[in-house]
Parts: sequence; C-alpha cells; structure tokens
Amino acid sequence: MFCFICVLVSIICLLPLVNLGAKSLSDSEFLIRHEVYLLPKGLNFDAYTKVLGDAKYIRSFFWTAFLTVVCTFWSLTITALCAYPLIYEKLRGRQLINIFITITMFFNAGTIPNYLLMKQLNLIDSPLVLIVPSCLSVYNMIIMRSFFYGIPDSLRESAEIDGASHIKIFTSIYLPLSKPVFATLALFYAVGRWNGYSDALMYITTPKLYPLQLLLYNILNSINSVEVATQEGFTTPGLGEALKSAIVMFSTIPILLIYPWLQKYFIAGATLGAVKE
Repeated sequence: MFCFICVLVSIICLLPLVNLGAKSLSDSEFLIRHEVYLLPKGLNFDAYTKVLGDAKYIRSFFWTAFLTVVCTFWSLTITALCAYPLIYEKLRGRQLINIFITITMFFNAGTIPNYLLMKQLNLIDSPLVLIVPSCLSVYNMIIMRSFFYGIPDSLRESAEIDGASHIKIFTSIYLPLSKPVFATLALFYAVGRWNGYSDALMYITTPKLYPLQLLLYNILNSINSVEVATQEGFTTPGLGEALKSAIVMFSTIPILLIYPWLQKYFIAGATLGAVKE
C-alpha cells in the first residue's frame, strides 16, 4: 500500500513536467486548440531551436550555472567554518552565539532595510549581491553542526593528543567523514541558487546579469503567448506557448540531473544531520 501511494504521488508530481515537455514539442496548431496533454502532437522542435539559438538564453544559462557552482562552494565553506567551532563545549560564548544565530531564522530586517544595506555596500547591480548575502543558511548550518556532533569525540581527542591543530583535525577527520552532509547541503544550496530570482529581481538591473529564472520570470509574467511569438520573430500563432514550455524545460532539466548523482548521500546526510544533537 505504501509503495502504491509513493508511486501515485510521484506520478502526480511528474504530470506537470510531462505536460510542459509535450507542449514544448508540439505543433502550434494543436496548442491553440488546447489538445496537448501528456504526449506531443505534430512533433515540432522550433521552440527548442529558438531557445538554443538565442544568445540571451545561452548566456543566462551559463551565467546561472557559474553562479550556482560558486555560490554552492562558497556557502559550503562558510557553513562548515561556522558549524565546526560550535561543537566545542569549551568555546567561550558558545551558547550566546547559538542563540544569536538561531534568532536570525525567525527575524530579519525586511526588504527595504536589506535593499538600503546592499546600496550602502555598493552591491546593487553587482554579481556579488547574488553570492554574498545568501552565503549562509542557518538551517543548513544546524544540520551540519548536528552531523559533526555525531562524529565520535574520541577521534578528535586522539588527534589533539598527537598535537594536531584545529585546522588539521577539521580537514583530516571531519571533512572526510562528512561527505553525506556536504552532498546534501550542496544540493540544497545549488537548487536554491538555481531557482532563485527574488534577489536578482530586487538588486539587478543589468540584463546581462539576469539569472535564468529571472529571465524566465520576465517572459512568463509580462508577455502573453502571441506577443512572445511576435517579439521573438515568429508569426505562427501559438508558438509562444511552445516557447514558454521549452524555456521552462530548459531551466528545469539541468538541476534535475544532479539528483541521481547525490541520491545515495542525500538520505544519510539529511537523516543523520537532523536527528543528532
């Protein structure tokens, strides 16, 4: 029964993606009549040809991929450096630091103060505004800290007896044993950055710095299908709908391909990091 429910939920989750894929490959004639559901009708690759042949989509795709890699690496580094010292009970002010960090999960300054802060730091319309402000997730830091708690203290203590420094202990013991939680949090950070557009919407004004999701947001939010077709150089009615679907698929498929590579670490990292304190 449980397996049946899981399969049913999986199918329900996949249906919208399958529908988008069918629309992106269908002829505009069938899209106009709303006859496309799960299978493409009148197989047509014009939408993908347009997307893959348009410089702004390709540029935005590679820019977003670069941002995702840089943000993920930077965020994992900051998260690990924040979580590791907090496992030491002798750290002065440890409880106070934990309280201050936890408070940020529930309270923040708000949109306008954040914008004014970014402006004062000269980060508006800068690539750094997409990297620095969101480099640390307190929730992810707590997961990593909890995972570090699960590593036996005897390993650290034996290394300390041998004269190993904190950096040596961290790089030689904790990092090699923490692959599951690193893979899990890398997935969290990568998906968050790949799908993020709100920070770019508030802080970025240069079109060349638009991440893929903001470019997609602008197309889907402000232009109807006929106008898209006209603006993009098409005169065939209904092709805009296929173009929209193709852009969504173009932005969704790459991040989905990451999951199978990290799946074996994902459950272990999320579970162990969540239950140990």
